[in-house]
Amino acid sequence: MPCWPLVIDDFSETGNDAASWSVFTDRVMGGVSTAGATLELIAGRRALHLRGTVSLERNGGFVQVARPLGRGSVPLDARAYTGLALDVCGTPGTYFVHLRTVQTRAPWQHYRAELPVRPLWTTVRVPWSAFTPQGLGTPLDVSALTRLGIVGGQTAFEADVAVARVGVVP
Repeated sequence: MPCWPLVIDDFSETGNDAASWSVFTDRVMGGVSTAGATLELIAGRRALHLRGTVSLERNGGFVQVARPLGRGSVPLDARAYTGLALDVCGTPGTYFVHLRTVQTRAPWQHYRAELPVRPLWTTVRVPWSAFTPQGLGTPLDVSALTRLGIVGGQTAFEADVAVARVGVVP
């Protein structure tokens, strides 16, 4: 179990209603994927549960739940940390963690790392070095993080992933 010096979200906390998280799908670009997210008790833990149908029709291919990082217009400076940790479980599939920074201005620009999902709760560590640029040529600048996303995509499947806690780790 990693040390969690900065918790971004912990859904076991009383009063955490997940209001900072929003659901997005490829419909924003003409696709037909569908998704929803709810707070639920999953395998004994309260978690944000993303479910959806990822379709590759009409150039689609993703479902996502995302939240802003930082405070107001000030991005999160995560240089003191080595990466993210997430408590996740669900149906195995093609999942990713997406990060956006102040440099990612176009909707298709982000930094992506694979997110392994298993049926039992697992703490997954994702080092900053695992994130690759998508739609831009600059490496990830962890001093200016603006958004975090949990994504199912790139293949047609039934996405089903729950996140109980996410944070940055030393």
